[in-house]
Amino acid sequence: MLSSSLRILDLDGSLLRQINLLERFNPKIVDLKTVGPLSRLWLNTRTAKQITSILDFGSRQDITFLGSGDFHHLSALLIAQFQEPLSVVVFDSHPDWDVLPPHLGCGSWVSYILRQPNVKEVVIFGLSSEDISTFRIQTANLDGLNAGRIRAYPYAHKPTRVFFRSRLQNPSLRVEESFLSKIIHWQQIEGRDLNEFLPSVLEGLLTKEVYISIDKDCLKADESLTNWEEGRLSLTELTAMLSWIKARKDIVGLDITGEYSEARPYGLIKNFCSRIDHPADFSAKGKSLSQIDTANERTNIRLLETLGLLNSPLR
Repeated sequence: MLSSSLRILDLDGSLLRQINLLERFNPKIVDLKTVGPLSRLWLNTRTAKQITSILDFGSRQDITFLGSGDFHHLSALLIAQFQEPLSVVVFDSHPDWDVLPPHLGCGSWVSYILRQPNVKEVVIFGLSSEDISTFRIQTANLDGLNAGRIRAYPYAHKPTRVFFRSRLQNPSLRVEESFLSKIIHWQQIEGRDLNEFLPSVLEGLLTKEVYISIDKDCLKADESLTNWEEGRLSLTELTAMLSWIKARKDIVGLDITGEYSEARPYGLIKNFCSRIDHPADFSAKGKSLSQIDTANERTNIRLLETLGLLNSPLR
């Protein structure tokens, strides 16, 4: 069962600026700023082991904030602390399912956790980026999609063409056969009645135990300001889905990313990759740090209230 305690893995200082959240929920703060620049975008084995050695196994069921979405791949280290069969539910504008190196990166961690035998499936909601477009999906984990271990439900996306696949089927999509290719028609969230859509998708989860990972870049810009592009989900839609899962499943762990911090990774290669990977029109662009923190803190508090946290007990 999800703990009523809150934990911040402080990699970039972004959560420490949210004073109302700190005062109201009294989180445990794990200082990881020394490895923050090394951890942006992807982790090497040495840094991953270093962070894992710091993580408290007894806190694995705490609600955990990770800072910027540049650190979303640290979710894999948190999920690795669980041995029981898990369904992982992800809310994200990006699928994070690439199969190319680096394998433990913010764009590939979903494929990475599927190496764990106890992770039975990953269900992704709220996709709106071009990562599921015809060009970019060619390096996605299509084998996992075809095996049913990944299901993806974009907020809204036009059909996607995939080349040279002899077989592709999945409950979350409809496939149209075409010459040398298949055309994916996605089951979109936009325009659906969530009271009907959620049961059709989530009642069939393979496990009762669920781990949830939220990247707030899936949200509209008036509810989340990040260093990635704006998402399409509303906070009302996100909290409705969280409430549905909370009422029917055993949430054993949960993490939240999507704060804003300036991308300053360590090393020339990471700096180059950061420049070409981060969008020019990120949702926090042109906003003051005060505006950014106010919007993100308000949404964080709403998410915590949805999960049943009203105030945190004194430690």
